[in-house]
Amino acid sequence: MAKIRVSKRTVDALELRKKAYVVYDEDLTGFGIRVAPASARYPAGLKSFVVEYRPGSGGRGVRSVRLAIGRYGTMTPDDARRLAREKLAQARHGEDPAQQRRQERSTPTVADVAARWMAEHVQAKFAGKTAILYRSYLGKHVLPAIGGKKVNLVSPADIDALHFTLGKAGKQPTANRLVSMLSALFNFAIRRRMVPGGFSNPVLGLGRYREEKRERFLTTGELQRLGEVLKQAETEGLTWSPDPAKKTKHAPRPENRREVYPPHVTAAVRLLLFTGCRLREILHLRWAEVDFERGLLFLPKSKTGKKTVVLNAPALDVLAALPRAGSFVIASTDPEKPRADLKKPWDRITAAAGLSGLRIHDLRHSFASVGACGGMGLPIVGKLLGHTQTSTTARYAHLDADPLRRASERIAATISAAMDGNPSAKIISLATDREVA
Repeated sequence: MAKIRVSKRTVDALELRKKAYVVYDEDLTGFGIRVAPASARYPAGLKSFVVEYRPGSGGRGVRSVRLAIGRYGTMTPDDARRLAREKLAQARHGEDPAQQRRQERSTPTVADVAARWMAEHVQAKFAGKTAILYRSYLGKHVLPAIGGKKVNLVSPADIDALHFTLGKAGKQPTANRLVSMLSALFNFAIRRRMVPGGFSNPVLGLGRYREEKRERFLTTGELQRLGEVLKQAETEGLTWSPDPAKKTKHAPRPENRREVYPPHVTAAVRLLLFTGCRLREILHLRWAEVDFERGLLFLPKSKTGKKTVVLNAPALDVLAALPRAGSFVIASTDPEKPRADLKKPWDRITAAAGLSGLRIHDLRHSFASVGACGGMGLPIVGKLLGHTQTSTTARYAHLDADPLRRASERIAATISAAMDGNPSAKIISLATDREVA
């Protein structure tokens, strides 16, 4: 068939045939329109703009490729011509627009990548609590917003919107953790070649919210109150009040609202304080992992991998006094399953002790603070906590004030003696005295 000048008039004039055929443009080589016969789906036939080229280096030895670029009616001939020029220019530069389209269509969605990332990376390499947290972030925030998008089409603006929404709601720490998680997810997609070449991580360059690091350490007085409440909880019990948001018609009378906690609950709190362990390390602790003879806990799995915990005398006393009710040290209602959490008893214990806002993890910080303030040195404190990086323990550096305190005492004592007119006072040169430095 002779070539035509592809325009609205000439395309409208093309007749339907029993078989599909292509008519090419007389001006732009490779650009044309394909006319398909009538069908049940398209009773009036279908006319689609196409572009034909030879991929790669081109030449007669390379088989030509035909790529549909739009349907007549939804795209005008002029728009189709402009798009055809772009595709032909890509082909002349060695690209293959058809291959790129196939790759884009096969690119998974964010939901698909997230499922594979969780199964192959997170669950295999991280502690169970991390996997639970990431699954929560994905289900609550990520998948509802961008889960259906092709992963290569996620833009920095999409990530900014997620980050800003959480930040505006007063959840700045969550917003920062979420985008860090997404950065890891997109890096996983790039490494596994699940995205087209040239894709860059849309999290790159995103500024995080400033966070005030929370430091909560129990004072001696607070430790005393907590100890008293733990004794009360396991003997006479703690009083409680019904939730006003729920029906209270059948709630017990005030004088009967007292609950005695089992020894495993109070023992868990004491062990967290005496060992500096993380919550799951204590709740998932098995009797088989306790070595009374050597005074050690051999944890097969923790946040940082295998871990050995030194047991002190108070911790050993707690363990020795605990009744065994299954394979786990902190027994639950099922002897073969660990206790899920301590949330409800912890809320009542802290309320009774007047420790509002105290988190269970603050017990670990308190253990570290006592060690740091006692001049034991950050390396020793980090070893007891199971830190693998010295930078992790460095957060307690400001508490390790024992050498500074001794130096301050010496300096002030010398200055005070000189001010009192003591002729034997020795004036220390702060710039050169090596003993102080």
